[in-house]
Amino acid sequence: MCGAPVDLSFKNISRLTDALTEEPSSGLRPLKRNSERKCLSCSLRLSNNNITDLCDLQKTVSHFLAEPSHLAWLDLSFNKITHIDQVLCELHGLRVLNLHGNNIFVLSEVDRLAVLPHLHSITLHGNPIETNKTYRNRAISVLPRLKTMDFSAVTQQERVMANIWHRGNTRSRGSKGSAVTAGPSSL
Repeated sequence: MCGAPVDLSFKNISRLTDALTEEPSSGLRPLKRNSERKCLSCSLRLSNNNITDLCDLQKTVSHFLAEPSHLAWLDLSFNKITHIDQVLCELHGLRVLNLHGNNIFVLSEVDRLAVLPHLHSITLHGNPIETNKTYRNRAISVLPRLKTMDFSAVTQQERVMANIWHRGNTRSRGSKGSAVTAGPSSL
């Protein structure tokens, strides 16, 4: 079932609905299609476009793929995406997600992806969140099944350090919250 990727890269797509009128680029392996002309693939490339939001992602995936629920690899790199949209969390078969080279600036949005049970590879470098010193620790701690991040293997030592960081951060946030709550009620 997992044939050649459906490649809609470099198509100057701004809105995902614009992709519906595009013909996928042909690669080294030809796209196989079913009788409804839908692609027999589990990979979708939408990189190097001008996409700003993902509100029509499900519609786009369903338009091109014969088995949309089997989408395992999604490349949204080098676009103008500013948020990790909830629609990504509905792609339960997703294993690889490329989001590098976008404009994602809220690190906590990575937490949303924790619901993806098979996600083992993600790229986020080249986004403003990369400048946060806790960037890699946070991503590894909230996405415990990651094997690679930003094209680099996640080591056992990194996993241990991310868990220590996460426990320390959770504890300090909890105690700060307690102090704030305890202050006014004790007056």
